[in-house]
Amino acid sequence: MSVAILSIFIPTFFFVSITPGMCMTLALSLGMSIGVRRSLHMMWGELIGVGLVATAAAIGVAALMLQFPEAFIFLKLGGGAYLGWIGIQMWQSKGKLVMPEPGSEVKQQGNFQLALNGFITAIANPKGWAFFVTLLPPFLDQNQPLAPQLSILIAMILLLEFSCLLIYASGGKALRHLLLDRGNVKLMNRIAGSLMIGVGIWLALG
Repeated sequence: MSVAILSIFIPTFFFVSITPGMCMTLALSLGMSIGVRRSLHMMWGELIGVGLVATAAAIGVAALMLQFPEAFIFLKLGGGAYLGWIGIQMWQSKGKLVMPEPGSEVKQQGNFQLALNGFITAIANPKGWAFFVTLLPPFLDQNQPLAPQLSILIAMILLLEFSCLLIYASGGKALRHLLLDRGNVKLMNRIAGSLMIGVGIWLALG
């Protein structure tokens, strides 16, 4: 691939990834509630989903799915309801993703479940599919072998996406420390829960 194409592709997709969206809001919420290290499990699930969406978009599968949006309905509604339910639990300072208050213990959500949350959020977002359908194909040269180009572009997309997820999760961690220093654990759980509820609504209605 030419340097000219990559010089346009990298800043374009970085800007897209860093723009606040469902996955970034999820990373911010988890950075607040469970910290950056445990949020990594959500991230690898989300990256698998993004990779699948980007690949499908590049080969045209997404165009067909966008013509039949009912294919997304059950996944969107189910995933959105699940994330909203988690957010309500966090707002009430209970559940497996809350920061425990002094003297209390909270059972943590499993690593696989965190990864599944990220995966569902990535693949159930029609706007993500539409975005990849629109932006990814123009960077592919039809006169060159498709597989090597896709490998390079998707690897770069995942690297950019991961970097942005880390930025958002780190921002959530910083806010977490600020609130913990002031003893506002319940407030932190409610903020993180509200963000999670927002992601659920966004996913279900987006």
